[in-house]
Amino acid sequence: MRKKYLEFSGVKIVPVWSDSMGAKSFSIYVDTGDIRILIDPSASVMHPSFPLDERAKGQLVDKAITLLSKYAKKADVITITHYHYDHYKPSLLEFYLGKILLVKNPNQYINESQRKRAEEFFSLLYKHLTQKEIKLYKRQEKVGIPDFSEKLKKALSRDYGDYNERKKELIRKGLSWISRLSEKWNNWEIIPELDIKGTRWIFADGREFKFGGTIIKFQEPMFHGIEFSRVGWVIPIVIKTHGVKILYSSDLNGPIIEDYADWIIRENPDILFLDGPATYMIPYTLNLINFRRAIENLITIIDNVDSQIIFLDHHVTRDPKFRKRIKKVYEEANEIGKKILAFSEFYGKKPLAETLG
Repeated sequence: MRKKYLEFSGVKIVPVWSDSMGAKSFSIYVDTGDIRILIDPSASVMHPSFPLDERAKGQLVDKAITLLSKYAKKADVITITHYHYDHYKPSLLEFYLGKILLVKNPNQYINESQRKRAEEFFSLLYKHLTQKEIKLYKRQEKVGIPDFSEKLKKALSRDYGDYNERKKELIRKGLSWISRLSEKWNNWEIIPELDIKGTRWIFADGREFKFGGTIIKFQEPMFHGIEFSRVGWVIPIVIKTHGVKILYSSDLNGPIIEDYADWIIRENPDILFLDGPATYMIPYTLNLINFRRAIENLITIIDNVDSQIIFLDHHVTRDPKFRKRIKKVYEEANEIGKKILAFSEFYGKKPLAETLG
């Protein structure tokens, strides 16, 4: 009988649900022996062009939520790496009760829509726990803007050929957007960290948390996709425990950004969970230049990390033709003897989109 988890040096890792299984999601469960962690437990309906009728799409979301609920009950810690409904849902309050919630800071490095969602979520959770309205606070310290020329040194210094002038214009607009957005961060009232009736939420951006022999490390906010993406920021996760390192990319879309690929290589995880580029959105929200960057970065990561098993799911597996589109990635992995798996393949099934395309 096929195991329902991957065991690595006594650490149990469950690829709970992702897009290859038919609903938008990217959730894993890790039992280290010290602590049980459920990452981003949610699921959403596939996009309109996904080749299934709406009733079937809804049934797959229900199936995902039922499975996620099972692991939410077991978990001590639940993460939210950003406030998109395929990574968290305000309606699933029962998932979060009595848990340590390590979550994306809703007060900075966040766009307007995710801030609104976060405020809704924490207001609902607080009211459920206390029957009162949550109290927000005035900001005491101003939020500055980092030096992106240093943080994204490789991506911003890349030669884009005929696209160079257009790229410079996009960077200029991106910096202007962040400057305007930072004024909002500094004017919004603060959503507080709280500990109420055994439910504790902590803003995890750039922080480490230790539970026995397990360290959960969250990155500083990274762009959701390309540089200065209006979609916002995410906080990828590294779990270090008992000689095992697990890396969860959240939504880096490939990664598209070369500096993020270099970070993954420096971390050099034993088990790697990567989301891929949204190939079903070519050429609309993913142009061919950024698609090719994502392919190059995926190949570079495969060549340079020790991970023999690389889970590649989320975004990319929504496309019935995804395997053909990222063929070079699979060819490279096969050539050097590494295995790339979608979550569905771990359970012995083809990605659903492939069976429908």
